[in-house]
Amino acid sequence: MTCVSISLSALSVSSLRKPSNSTPCNLSSSFLGRKLSIEIPHSNKFASKHPTPVATVLFSLPTGKPERISSGKTSQWSARAIKSFAMGELEARKLKYPNTGTEALLMGILVEGTSIAAKFLRANGITLFKVREETVKLLGKSDMYFFSPEHPPLTEPAQRALDWAVDQKLKSGDSGEITVSHLLLGIWSEKESAGHKILVSLGFDDEKAKELSVSMDKDYVLSFK
Repeated sequence: MTCVSISLSALSVSSLRKPSNSTPCNLSSSFLGRKLSIEIPHSNKFASKHPTPVATVLFSLPTGKPERISSGKTSQWSARAIKSFAMGELEARKLKYPNTGTEALLMGILVEGTSIAAKFLRANGITLFKVREETVKLLGKSDMYFFSPEHPPLTEPAQRALDWAVDQKLKSGDSGEITVSHLLLGIWSEKESAGHKILVSLGFDDEKAKELSVSMDKDYVLSFK
């Protein structure tokens, strides 16, 4: 059997490793996340001669309050929220920005597109194209010769937006995941941030924020139609 390791603690792709004939797979934890190892059975007859790629998947996002991790006072982000964050980083890189700001997180939510928050934004006329256009108007274009880092670091408002989302989940006392709606409302909570200003310019307001907060603990709605 081959043991494929899925690292959950960093935003970097693990190095390639050769598959072994029989390696036990363990479930362990680390300071920033958890590491899962999954056994994938295969026949030696068809075993690949090439190294087996090791995928990286996040179960948590950056925090400005590391003491919460050490004390165990934290909640798990939903898969949609994690993907939205990753797409936000990608949007920052596309625009050649040096940092991932609240505007990039907002774009990431719309790129992911399947969450209640993303659908709520689109239903209110807030689309990826409009947000990207407003972002360039507000922040301008980057130098064409500038290359963003692989993982543009978060701006202070963006980090506070993430921490706000975690705080609200902990205050609720619910054991569920931190959702994309938490993330979007975290962006809205940063009144001076680019993301908040863009939302205002596109018609988002406190009433819409209250409407969205009703479904804050859900990332999707099941439909049997």
